[in-house]
Amino acid sequence: MAENAPETACAENGLTLDWHEGDMPYSQAYGDHFYCRTDGRLECGHVFLGGNGLPERWAGGGDFIIGELGFGTGLNLCETWRQWRSVRPAGGSLHFVSFERFPLAGAAIDRALSHWPEIDLERETLTSLWPDAPPGEGEITLVLDEQTRLTVVCGPALERLAASHYTFDAWYLDGFAPSRNPDMWSIDLMQQVFAHTNGGGTFATYAAAGFVRRNLAAAGFNVERRPGFAGKREMLCGTRPST
Repeated sequence: MAENAPETACAENGLTLDWHEGDMPYSQAYGDHFYCRTDGRLECGHVFLGGNGLPERWAGGGDFIIGELGFGTGLNLCETWRQWRSVRPAGGSLHFVSFERFPLAGAAIDRALSHWPEIDLERETLTSLWPDAPPGEGEITLVLDEQTRLTVVCGPALERLAASHYTFDAWYLDGFAPSRNPDMWSIDLMQQVFAHTNGGGTFATYAAAGFVRRNLAAAGFNVERRPGFAGKREMLCGTRPST
């Protein structure tokens, strides 16, 4: 195999992957990597935690629920859980709920996350609890520790979110790039995200495409542009008005 050439593709629960640079999964169907090639873990901190005012918002205690579009390798969950563990107040709880059309097998998750020793504990716990054969439809619910719970809702995001009873304090909008997967950024889905956001709740996304910004604003969010990660000019974040 030529140096830096991707490994032979393999099917992961209906999604065909290539592996680039050893441990970076790439979706053939969407023509996109699962996370930033510079450093996906640091991007999570800059975009999703920073864009939602985390971990500062956890200081007040109580229950906090994060919604995510696109679980992928679980990188955002693991980095969020790592930061939550370092600051969580006594009595506080975190519920991380992710909507994922094609849940990966545990071996693929383990391989992708092994790139970051900073999240070894979180990776090992997640993969030890992950089902051997993730369902194409339904929910995966895992108790990660006494204050942290994960739910992965498997199936089409629009359909599953519309039927969901959850409302969220913060959103990570992390589907494949809008140019590759426009359905994950549609006005219909952004309206459902808004409808399932608590007053004063927030969202953040690496995406800055004009139609994404317009759809989020049309859904009702106050949208803000901020500097993106690793030289990317912009990212988006915003708030659902309290009233």
